[in-house]
Amino acid sequence: MHNPTFTRWQQRLPDFWQLMRLDRPIGTLLLLWPTLWALWLACEGLPPINLLLIFSLGVLLMRAAGCVINDFADRKVDGRVKRTQARPLATGKVSPREAIILFIALCMSAFVLVLFTNRFTVALSFGAVALAFCYPFMKRYTHLPQIVLGAAFAWAVPMAFAAQGNSVPPQAWLIYTVVVLWTVVYDTFYAMVDRDDDLLIGVKSTAVLFGELDRGITGFLQLLVLLGLFSMADVFELQWPFYISIVLVTGLFAYQQYLIRFRQREACFKAFLNNNWVGLAVFLGIAVNYALPL
Repeated sequence: MHNPTFTRWQQRLPDFWQLMRLDRPIGTLLLLWPTLWALWLACEGLPPINLLLIFSLGVLLMRAAGCVINDFADRKVDGRVKRTQARPLATGKVSPREAIILFIALCMSAFVLVLFTNRFTVALSFGAVALAFCYPFMKRYTHLPQIVLGAAFAWAVPMAFAAQGNSVPPQAWLIYTVVVLWTVVYDTFYAMVDRDDDLLIGVKSTAVLFGELDRGITGFLQLLVLLGLFSMADVFELQWPFYISIVLVTGLFAYQQYLIRFRQREACFKAFLNNNWVGLAVFLGIAVNYALPL
């Protein structure tokens, strides 16, 4: 029997899918890679399947929640930015009320997953929600929202260690710092795509703050990421597979600097996307290190 209500919601599914950015998995991957780094390092090899499933699904849900609240915060300005003018909240295909309900539902779903870990990890999960909620609004008050995004994306690191060992050792914060620095780099590339529009509408970002120094500062931050990776190798006693990863990451960073040399929108976006391979390279170095009898 034909159900008009069901048909209407079925027709709207693509709008909610787009709102959660499930059609663009790059953000999920950039959040997933450091989560996997932390899980493998915390477990010194392949983590238990339950933790792998909990954190992988949690990454998917929290990234979707972050996209929803981001578009809610930007609903009045996205229509004035070339790259974001077709987003569902900007076009009115999804209402602000529906977005808030969806954000809460996604956060609650992720929280249910965390309940299958331990109390310490559950306590830390509230920090993840707070950071995810705060980030989109930082663009109104500071030129450093990318640092808040980095703090949010890196929060899975202490949670992974807590889930595995019921504590967060000092070395976990080294990984956390590396992830924050790396996130600032690639999200600056992302912000460079919108810099001209952001200057017109008053949205703040590191791309706006850095101005003509953007290439030099992102290059310096990439150097700090590499130094952080070398420190990780020392602290976690990682062997030659991880050092091969560092070489690959160095090459990828050099390629990204080449891409942004003229600050063209498409090239900057390509440099942003290229960071997926950075995350994969580091993960493979860690995973292979523990998989081989070194």
